[in-house]
Amino acid sequence: MRNGVQQRSNDRLFMQLLVFGNCHDARPLAHALETSGITGVLYEDVNDPQGVALLTLTQNPNEYLDRVRPLLNVEPFASLDQKHEYTMMGRTYSLGYEPDLQETLLRRPTRTVLNRDWRWAVWYPLRRSGRFANLPEQEQRVILAEHGTIGMSFGAADYAHDIRLACHGLDAHDNDFVVGLIGPELFPLSAIVQTMRKTQQTSLYLERLGPFFVGRAVYQSPM
Repeated sequence: MRNGVQQRSNDRLFMQLLVFGNCHDARPLAHALETSGITGVLYEDVNDPQGVALLTLTQNPNEYLDRVRPLLNVEPFASLDQKHEYTMMGRTYSLGYEPDLQETLLRRPTRTVLNRDWRWAVWYPLRRSGRFANLPEQEQRVILAEHGTIGMSFGAADYAHDIRLACHGLDAHDNDFVVGLIGPELFPLSAIVQTMRKTQQTSLYLERLGPFFVGRAVYQSPM
């Protein structure tokens, strides 16, 4: 709702994370991404000394086949080993009460992942149990509000900023959502995951969580 008027928008921002091994130097990948004109982020994997991840974002999903796919099938990306279990893809969504849909669906997620002061990231998928879907809507809202309050407190202190993507029908493992936690330091990103383990949503209504990709950006497209 905005000024008492219901908003509608078919605009969505798609994001895809692809993770690779066998990368001894990320600099040629960063240069290839920069010169491609594709909007994205290149991360070095903190848990794999030869690991990297490519996050790309676009409003037009055709770009994944028309532009991203060709980039990945030539050097320097072509010789990398893809870690398919870490592949994540989703789209932005709204909850119905946001005052500015374009800000929620497009502008804020873009600013978050491309902010060069926020280089650390934790990305992971999750799937809720069917029991959550069967709860009354008001009870669902209470459970989600508990989660949201924690997230807003970390964001207000500039410790962690979240990306929430729906991936229904887009995920090979049938996950429901992809979550990105972005910030200037790694510790708060781990701390918010730890804090949320105690919430009702995580402790009672999650069927599957992870795997987790943890990395630091070596290249981010200009905003």
